[in-house]
Amino acid sequence: MTDTQPAREAVPEAFDDVADRYDLMVGLSPGYHRQLRSSATLLVDAVRASTAGTDPPEPPGPTDPAGPELPRHYLDLGCGSGASTAALVRAALAGDEDGAARPLVLGVDGSAGMLASARTKRWPDGVSFAQGRAEALADQPELGPARRAGGLDGVLAAYLVRNVPDRDAVLRSIRQELRPGGVLVVHDYSVRGRPVSTLVWTLVCWGVIIPLGWLTSRRTGLYRYLWRSVLRMDSTAELEQRLRRAGFEQVRTVPVGGWQRGQVHRVVGRAP
Repeated sequence: MTDTQPAREAVPEAFDDVADRYDLMVGLSPGYHRQLRSSATLLVDAVRASTAGTDPPEPPGPTDPAGPELPRHYLDLGCGSGASTAALVRAALAGDEDGAARPLVLGVDGSAGMLASARTKRWPDGVSFAQGRAEALADQPELGPARRAGGLDGVLAAYLVRNVPDRDAVLRSIRQELRPGGVLVVHDYSVRGRPVSTLVWTLVCWGVIIPLGWLTSRRTGLYRYLWRSVLRMDSTAELEQRLRRAGFEQVRTVPVGGWQRGQVHRVVGRAP
C-alpha cells in the first residue's frame, strides 16, 4: 500500500486503509464526540420544531384503531465508523414521548471498511447502514421507506462536504431527499478567511494529527490530505451560499465552542 495523499475522488477508498484504527484516532481528539452530539441535537431539535405546527395525520383506519405516529427518518451521510451515527441516535431517542414511534436512522458512507467498523457496534432497532456515494442518493434504495413517508426529516453531514468532488451536487442530492421543512446540518471544518484559525489548524495537524496518524497506522497520507482539505474548504459564507443555491432556506452558521471555535462550524438549512 502507498502512503500518498488521496484525491478527493478516492477519499472513501483511502479510509478503508485506516478504518481499523480510525476510532482510536478520533478518540484522541478532545471534544470530537461532544461536538458531534451537539450538532446531532441541533438537527433533532430543528426537526422537532419544524413538525410541531404541522397538520395532524389522517384519522386512523378501521384496521389501525390506535393510529400510531409515523417514525421520523434521519440520514447520517458520511457516517464513517459510526461516531456521528451514535450521536444522531442518542439525540433522536432523547426526549421522545412514551408511545412515540422509534426514529429510523440510516448511515451511508462510501468506504466499505468504515461501514464494516460501524456494523460491529451495538445499535438499537431502527438503525441500519448502506454503502453509497453522497452525490447519488437518488440511487440509494435504502431510502425507499423515507421516500414513501414523504422524504427525510433530517440529514447530518459530518466532515463530508469538504471531501466530495462536487459539493453542489451533494447538496442538491440531499435537498431532493428531504421532505418540505426537512433540515440539513453540515458539520465541518472551515478556516478560510480566518488567519488565526488557519495557523492553529496547521500547528495542530503537523504537531499532533499527522504524528498520531503515523503512530496508529504507520501512514500519514490521509492525514496530510486532511490538513490540505481544510485549507481548501469553503468559508462559512461560501458554504451558506452553496446551500441557498441548492434550494435551502433559513440558512445560518452555528460555531462550535471549545478549543476548535473558529475551525469547526455547523451550517444549517431547511428545505422549503
